[in-house]
Amino acid sequence: LNRIKASGLKLRFCTNETQATRENFVKKLQGLGFDISVDEVTAPAPAACRILKERGLRPHLLVHDDLVPEFAEIDKANPNCVVIGDAAENFTYANLNEAFRLLIGMEKPVLISLGRGRYYKETDGLKLDVGAYMKALEYACDVQAEVVGKPAKMFFESALAEMGVTPQEAIMIGDDIVNDVGGAQQCGMRAVQVRTGKFRSCDENHPYVKPDAYVNNLAEAVDIIFQQL
Repeated sequence: LNRIKASGLKLRFCTNETQATRENFVKKLQGLGFDISVDEVTAPAPAACRILKERGLRPHLLVHDDLVPEFAEIDKANPNCVVIGDAAENFTYANLNEAFRLLIGMEKPVLISLGRGRYYKETDGLKLDVGAYMKALEYACDVQAEVVGKPAKMFFESALAEMGVTPQEAIMIGDDIVNDVGGAQQCGMRAVQVRTGKFRSCDENHPYVKPDAYVNNLAEAVDIIFQQL
């Protein structure tokens, strides 16, 4: 990343992280040695807050406790929509049922999901992501969720706008074949798949997403980018 910044290339971190505020997310990465600041991060919660304000929506939050501060300035009284994120331990039957009851009782139910990932990887293995619970509410309430975050086109477009570049000028690097690679390509960007993180060998035979390149790690991806310049 230091090589990219030193070269003058613009850099943006597009994350579907919804278990922490951007501030805490950045602190974690800084602790791992990454040179990163909050204003370089595009994340679902702030994007969702913009939508809520624009449309006068008051959310019932089914999110991780640590993400709640991102919604501090949003009116949450008498909810007229549900916002779901990676709530982890908060994904109890009671909490899901409460969200279901609110949605099913609305004349025009609005479900906003902070991503639609199926699973992610932590040090102790793979974990169910928000998409699995989003699908449960969609099915139960016969509603289509509005996805904020990867792979939504609007999410990638906002990151590009913040950098002031066109899709054709940008390359996405990610470990999620559908949400990172597929989402970026649908937006007109090129995309590189890293064989780290949640990557599994079966991803290389994905039926409809074909990355522009495969790399074994982030450093290799940076090498490829510099070769293209």
